[in-house]
Amino acid sequence: MSLINKEVSDFSVQAYQNNEFKTVTKEDLKGKWNVFFFYPADFTFICPTELEDLANKYSEFQKIGCEIYSVSCDTHFVHKAWHDASERIQKIQYPMLADPTHALSKDFEVYIESDGVAERGTFIVNPEGKIVAYEVNAGNVGRNAEELFRKVQASQFVYEHGDEVCPAKWQPGAATLKPSLDLVGQL
Repeated sequence: MSLINKEVSDFSVQAYQNNEFKTVTKEDLKGKWNVFFFYPADFTFICPTELEDLANKYSEFQKIGCEIYSVSCDTHFVHKAWHDASERIQKIQYPMLADPTHALSKDFEVYIESDGVAERGTFIVNPEGKIVAYEVNAGNVGRNAEELFRKVQASQFVYEHGDEVCPAKWQPGAATLKPSLDLVGQL
């Protein structure tokens, strides 16, 4: 079953951000764009490369009004320990959400019960709290922050211009398409 247009359920989780613990709730999502970036676990191999890639692009996400939330089933204490131990993770300024009860990973349908971890799932959530794009990768395939950034920009564009769609490789300022009744069957 597709998660497109599914509203994120109410949640309240602990997070580690900028050397502090804080609580993040569904209320924090309202009125802005959000990315939930699930990964299997702290102190692993691919995860720090992905999270560093996001950290390097975080200011650009912020400029377009999008918050990044990395999420694993680790606790906020483990996030802090990883941050303290890893030069890559020390670059992170976005909130690292702790999901030890698996509430978020189950809501986004990425929880692997047999392993107690989340899949590599990436979710773009609009200002209404609804999922508008997502992908789930195999655990051994890392993701690309540049492509995620492009997808957020495209999602923002179609949100604001509901009668236009973005073709493959669309970039801001590039031509879009206006579907007509003659083309509907070709979408």
